[in-house]
Amino acid sequence: MDLDLTVPVGELTRRLVDVPSVSGGEAALADAVEKALAAIDGLRVDRDGDAVVARTFLGRPSRILLAGHLDTVPLADNLPARVVDGRLYGCGTSDMKAGVAIALRLAATLPITDAGALRHDVTWICYDNEEVTADRNGLRRLAARHRDWLDADLAILMEPTSGEVEAGCQGTLRTVVTLPGTRAHSARSWLGDNAIHKAAGVLGRLAGYRARIVTLDGCTYREGLSAVRIDGGVAGNVIPDLCRVTVNFRFAPDRTPEEAFAHVRGVFDGYDLELTDLAAGAPPGLAAPAAAAFVAATGRVPVAKYGWTDVARFAELGIPALNYGPGDPNLAHTRDEYVELAAIDEGERLLRRYLTV
Repeated sequence: MDLDLTVPVGELTRRLVDVPSVSGGEAALADAVEKALAAIDGLRVDRDGDAVVARTFLGRPSRILLAGHLDTVPLADNLPARVVDGRLYGCGTSDMKAGVAIALRLAATLPITDAGALRHDVTWICYDNEEVTADRNGLRRLAARHRDWLDADLAILMEPTSGEVEAGCQGTLRTVVTLPGTRAHSARSWLGDNAIHKAAGVLGRLAGYRARIVTLDGCTYREGLSAVRIDGGVAGNVIPDLCRVTVNFRFAPDRTPEEAFAHVRGVFDGYDLELTDLAAGAPPGLAAPAAAAFVAATGRVPVAKYGWTDVARFAELGIPALNYGPGDPNLAHTRDEYVELAAIDEGERLLRRYLTV
């Protein structure tokens, strides 16, 4: 498959969208991206699995990294892409093939071989398996195997942000609160100890919980502690002897993962907790010179990122990172996912202005 990266960015987005790339099935798109980037003079192109990395080596004093994932969630009868009233509809349009298209078109059309035209050296990363479990994430794999490929003064993750600059991200943890009981026939309920009824105590603590609001570098992060699943019950005539409540804590990036879990343990003091998932957040990183310059170039006031993104992986490596992309995050993973074509054009113009002299 040949991929022309010089076509208008909206058309390039459509072509990327029309190549199905559900997580684990990115190979065909990764092949096309690698082939197209390898044909560009002035780029060194490397690959690991279905992650493709291209870099300039112009000797600039700073390096900017543009990153985007190639995979999408499973299709929902929303391919091929279609344009209606200035909107491009299709799986992955917002999350995040529009952002990937911007990055790839810049790789093909920036004056890379002109020694004085670029303000920074640039790295492009298109990676696999972002939409699935963390152990499969292509960016995680690159960090483990090829740490030097990720070196940069600023990483811009092209996640959908509606064209806003979203700084840092929340951390996240999930824990299971286990509630034991004693099984009995429901006709003689007094002989048992109903584990599901004990969930009332857990839910009461959650209902009375007051989430913290934290402002970091001018960005306000709201924490949240929520029950997201309850499992229990044996049969319609049995007093259950076990109930599990899964709780998700989204915490501000001023907490370490250890501090976050200690906080949750305090909320549920007296209960048995099993930690099942834990990921650190990312601080805003706005004091970094390259980040401050990018924010100035956008003319936007940075806001906190609600949710977890791969900016946390860069932060863990000591690389300042921001979220910026043309898609609307509220449309991600929906059947009617779309991106505004004008927003893609504007994103390309802004990044071109930022990267060139």
